[in-house]
Amino acid sequence: MNKYINTLSEYNMAIDDRLVAEKVDLIISKNLETSKKEEVYKLLFNCIDLTSLNNTDNTNQIIRLVEKVNQFDQEYPQLNNVAAICVYPNFVSTVRSHLEVESVKTAAVSSGFPYSQTFTEIKVAETSLAVIDGADEIDIVMNLGNFTAGEFEELTDEISEIKDSCREAHLKVILETGTLKTASNIKKAAILAMYSGADFIKTSTGKTDPAATLEAAYTMCEAIKEYYLKSGKMIGFKAAGGIVTTEDAVKYYCIVKEVLGEKWLNNQYFRIGASRLANHLLGNIFGKEISFF
Repeated sequence: MNKYINTLSEYNMAIDDRLVAEKVDLIISKNLETSKKEEVYKLLFNCIDLTSLNNTDNTNQIIRLVEKVNQFDQEYPQLNNVAAICVYPNFVSTVRSHLEVESVKTAAVSSGFPYSQTFTEIKVAETSLAVIDGADEIDIVMNLGNFTAGEFEELTDEISEIKDSCREAHLKVILETGTLKTASNIKKAAILAMYSGADFIKTSTGKTDPAATLEAAYTMCEAIKEYYLKSGKMIGFKAAGGIVTTEDAVKYYCIVKEVLGEKWLNNQYFRIGASRLANHLLGNIFGKEISFF
């Protein structure tokens, strides 16, 4: 346990939630209006993980989603496509066999989504199978039971095992910040995830309330920045859960730009997990209502 306590002790965990809220308000008031422009909307669209994680998903629905992504390149050649298509692991092979756009990644949520309550061995095996089927990225949920119990060794060992099973695929670790509640807990979880091998840290599954918040995003970006300054490693940030309107997305853009800077403003390091958002961004780009996706 000591090595985890020692690791966390290297970071400032004395975070005032009220001060975080004030800093977020300041960033938004300073940057929001000037960021409402076409080039930002285009960037945000290119950072979307187009997601289908419903209990009614079936092969035909996933094929239709993939075909929409393929069709987008033909109908809107002037725009960069979405960043990824995110599905349950049993649909990875379906996505890969129908996806024609090389720039779009295939992402899968790992076993235990959205609560992370199953055997580590199952999570590892399912991750391996998803990668074998062609997943470029794996999204997992941090074991919040381990976190709240202070069982940091079990928590980090599991993430590390799953990371190993990802091989060359990127690992996104979902913190479920609405459950963590405080900025101090969110930062602690972020540091542990990055320490364990996460390539991205992600706000939420979208299956709990509250989902993504600007305050959680600010705290996570501050953790990424501090981790980068200590390790030299750039970790990505993904906001997900309840992000629907263009203005919602632009607010997260403002947080990333202000805290992390221009180096993070691309889909290699910044993602938004959303589906309804895509049409809203297209509508703002072209100045008319669009229902493409």
